[in-house]
Amino acid sequence: MRDIAATLRAWMDEGKPFALASVVDIVGASPRPLGTALAVDGDGTAVGGVSGGCVEAAVYGRCQEVLETGTAAVDTYGATEEERFFLGITCDGTMDVLVVRVEPDDPAINATLDAVLAGESASLVRVVEGPDLGAAVAISANGFAGRLELGAIDLPAVSGRVGRFAVEDYSPPPDLYVYGAVDFAAPIVRIARSVGFKVTVCDARPVFATEIRFPDADAIVVDWPHRHFAAAEVDATTAVVVLTHDEKFDLPLLELALVSEAGYVGALGSRATHRDRLERLRAAGLDEQALARLRSPIGLDLNGRTADETALSIVAEIVAVRNDARAGFLTGADGPIHH
Repeated sequence: MRDIAATLRAWMDEGKPFALASVVDIVGASPRPLGTALAVDGDGTAVGGVSGGCVEAAVYGRCQEVLETGTAAVDTYGATEEERFFLGITCDGTMDVLVVRVEPDDPAINATLDAVLAGESASLVRVVEGPDLGAAVAISANGFAGRLELGAIDLPAVSGRVGRFAVEDYSPPPDLYVYGAVDFAAPIVRIARSVGFKVTVCDARPVFATEIRFPDADAIVVDWPHRHFAAAEVDATTAVVVLTHDEKFDLPLLELALVSEAGYVGALGSRATHRDRLERLRAAGLDEQALARLRSPIGLDLNGRTADETALSIVAEIVAVRNDARAGFLTGADGPIHH
């Protein structure tokens, strides 16, 4: 639902009811994760999707039905070979999709959307079995919102099923800190935001760190990179990209980043620059374990030349590391595509 949150908020603010279809359970492979959603308003306008295309028409039809009747439903897709052939399902798995009618004053959905759009944590818990099918409660920093009483239940830290409940976890977007307001940085910001990062651009040079150059950034900071990083919130989901290509900026920053909890640390530069940088970092006291964390030359090998191609390779590597992926060609590879 995160992908369509802004549209759903607009519909609710306009007083529009809509049908919301959400993936609440997956068995086997699926192209989309739990919580992925399709919504349909009274005019028939659809936003989002639940499967990458193969069951969208069937889910759209169910949304129109639920929007009219107000009766929630759960449908399983891909359970039989006949159904898989009819719907064109190619993934080796099944998915359960919950469809509910959402009123503009729905407290659980309102609270969830508020948290998601504010970049805050929230969990949406909904009933997917039983007579109260579709009943929901949202849990956020503001407490509980909704008409569902959970009782004594241990909720998972991630999206999943717990008995007759489906839990959708909405954690804040991970941070990407881009150090160096160079030409590669603008497309990195744009692409990284499209895959769910909150992006901060930092540069000590005020003439380059400007909103005109980086209109898509969530934040632009004029400061020395190491000083900004020392005060920043960093955890295992954080990615750090060093583009300054200037040792007076790079080295103090990398000395901090490589011993931090950041899940990804990469730096722009040639192989010769990388070798020289490693020697300087060793001289500064970093051990081999810390140095091994540095991804440089940065990015996947796309043989790119333009700023956009370079940015794509960098963000692709960040996503691959985050997903613990091999990042090779799928053509000729064995094993599942979605895992």
